Amino acid sequence: MNELHQKPVLGVIGGSGVYDIDGLENTHWRRIESPWGEASDELLFGELDGAQLVFLPRHGRGHVQSPSSINYRANIDVLKRAGVTDIISLSACGSFREDLPPGTFVIIDQFIDRTFAREKSFFGAGLVAHVAFGNPVCPRLGDWAAQACAAENIAYHRGGTYLAMEGPQFSTLAEANLYRGWGCDVIGMTNMPEAKLAREAEIDYATIAMVTDFDCWHPDHGDVQVKAIIAMLQENADKAKALVRRLAREMMGEMMGGAAGRPACPHGCDRALEVALMTAPEARDNKLVQKLDAVAGRVLGV
Repeated sequence: MNELHQKPVLGVIGGSGVYDIDGLENTHWRRIESPWGEASDELLFGELDGAQLVFLPRHGRGHVQSPSSINYRANIDVLKRAGVTDIISLSACGSFREDLPPGTFVIIDQFIDRTFAREKSFFGAGLVAHVAFGNPVCPRLGDWAAQACAAENIAYHRGGTYLAMEGPQFSTLAEANLYRGWGCDVIGMTNMPEAKLAREAEIDYATIAMVTDFDCWHPDHGDVQVKAIIAMLQENADKAKALVRRLAREMMGEMMGGAAGRPACPHGCDRALEVALMTAPEARDNKLVQKLDAVAGRVLGV
């Protein structure tokens, strides 16, 4: 567990309402080409309290991508090409619990994927891989997120199940009650297949779900109102930026405390492909292998 990797680089995927990060120094936007198509936007490179940070607005600046039109594979691929080692996903969500009111940040530890119109894997015919996903987020990143929330006096809850729906419409009342019956805590439209792809790319990943509303199940809430959500998005965005600043500081303090590089993830997130590839080397599709140069180059030798 003491193996050292490259210098840590924090990737931040900004959801609805989070289109930039305050306090970044030496910044520049740069587009990175991907064999998987166009990413949502250019990447914003910068430094935050000594930490290298790469920011990607998930919906693009101006919010031009819907949850179903986002090219999740390209987004994760370009972050990997940019050298990102750890991803914090900031995501607006609805709450299924009275004790998780709007303004609360939920540090997710589980997902239920109900999306159906998205490409969900970098692998496929010609190069098959089955990546373990029982524990879909990185506990080390979750710890830093919790420390950052506490330090910034942000109301948060550690642990929770995120129901990923297709969208772009919000849930029906029957759907919301079904998901509550399943034990889901929050609902959103964007973290799947994002989390799965990050694991395939061997990038540590954690979700901070920022509650904007109670969804339509709440007797005093009624239908989800976009106007109210936008107001809460603006409030949450300021807290999210403070969280990122604090988390970057925590991460760098633990990662770089005199070490020559980034310590390997104690939970194996950054080595997920070591036992995942199923296709024999001589049977692999070379075109697919070349597309995987960033995502899986470590194990493919590309």
